[in-house]
Order: sequence, then structure tokens, then C-alpha cells
Amino acid sequence: MNAVRFSVSRVTAWAPGVATDAEWQEWARGEREIGRDGEPRLEQMPAMLRRHAGRLGRMVCDVAFRVLDGATDVPVVLCSRYGEVGRSVDLLTALANGAALSPTSFGLSVHNAVGGLFAMSRHDTATCIALAGGDESAEYGVVETCGLFSDGAERVLLVVGDCPLPAVYEEFADVEPVAFAWGCLLEPPGEHAISLSWSAAPPRARDTRTPPASLSALRFLLGGTQEQIHDAGDLRWRWSRNG
Repeated sequence: MNAVRFSVSRVTAWAPGVATDAEWQEWARGEREIGRDGEPRLEQMPAMLRRHAGRLGRMVCDVAFRVLDGATDVPVVLCSRYGEVGRSVDLLTALANGAALSPTSFGLSVHNAVGGLFAMSRHDTATCIALAGGDESAEYGVVETCGLFSDGAERVLLVVGDCPLPAVYEEFADVEPVAFAWGCLLEPPGEHAISLSWSAAPPRARDTRTPPASLSALRFLLGGTQEQIHDAGDLRWRWSRNG
């Protein structure tokens, strides 16, 4: 079995209908559901840059601003399964129709575009890494974060977010479509450390009614459970407060 250990000092999240800490605690207890429509106002970001942020970018940047709360020079790991896939669909549709492509739209469609907007808005040159790890994106983000600890980082901002797939890709969805973003400040393991371990597991089919694994990870981080297990592909991931 392989494992990493870390501590969490702050957790913040945003989703339609679930924005405040109290509402997220209700969600973690199963007393509130995530809605379908809406996005944060993102007033922390200058308007010139904010107008370039899509729905995912607004959610991700909103929680990142709130977690850091003005702190600078903190490495960032951004994790998203699909990223700004809606922009990519728009570009491909324009290409198929013989229309001219927008260089700006292309630049904002790449996987690290949101990280770039966030860094520029804060004039911050800290390391920023963008990851896509399927339904295991949150877990791989934690592993990447712990790698930064090995390189000397004292704390790392981990942000995870996604939006439902565009209609043209809906048939390929293997989890419940939901928009969300959450962020947390991770530190090397302390007194109340968390363990994330992984081991071999037999493949299993996913159910489109199953929420994204990243939301299960959030429920664990909010204190809703003492242990969370997630099977994906040939790996079994185990989050534990007893590790």
C-alpha cells in the first residue's frame, strides 16, 4: 500500500445553492442539495480579468481567493476532470462551421488558463500546477501537493472544481452532472494529520447517479466522515483521519 500524510488548516467551497460554511455543513450531513444554476460574483477579481472567467473559472477563483485570504507566494495545485471543456466545444463547433477562431477563446480553453487568471489578478508568481486525473483528480492533487512538501513548500493551496459536460458529451458522463469547486490549505502532517492511501482494486462500473468522487472527498474534509473509500479503475483510494 502507498500513502501520503498531510494536515488541512482551512476548507472553503462553492456550488449553486450551497455557499456559506453553514450551508456546506448542512450538505455534508445530507440536509441540503447542490442546485443546478448560478455562479459566484467573483468581486475579488478585477473586472478586466473577471470578464474572461467562465463558470468554472469563477467558482475556482472564488474559493481560491477565500482560502488564501490575502496570503501570497503559496504554491497552487488546480484539479479539474474536464476543465473549460465548454470553450473547447465552442471552438470545435466554429471550426466545423468554417468560422474564424478566437485566439483569446483558445487561450482560455487550455487546462491551466484558470490558474493564469488567478495569478495575474493577484500579481503572484507562486508555482501553479494544473492537473486532470479523471474522477480521481482530487486524490492526484493531494499526491502532487505532498510532492511539493518534499520540495520544501510549507503550505499549498489545493483547489478542485468541475462543471457538467456540454450536451454533445453527455452520453459519456459516468457520474452525476454537478457544478462545484472547493479549496483547502494543505500543510505537512501535524497533530491531526490525514492519510490518503491507495492500493490495487478490481475495476467496477460507475453509476451516473453517483456524485463525483471529488465531492465525496470534500464531505470527508468537512468532517462528515472518519473514512472515505473511492474505487476508480484499478485503484482503491482511502481517506482516513486515523492514518
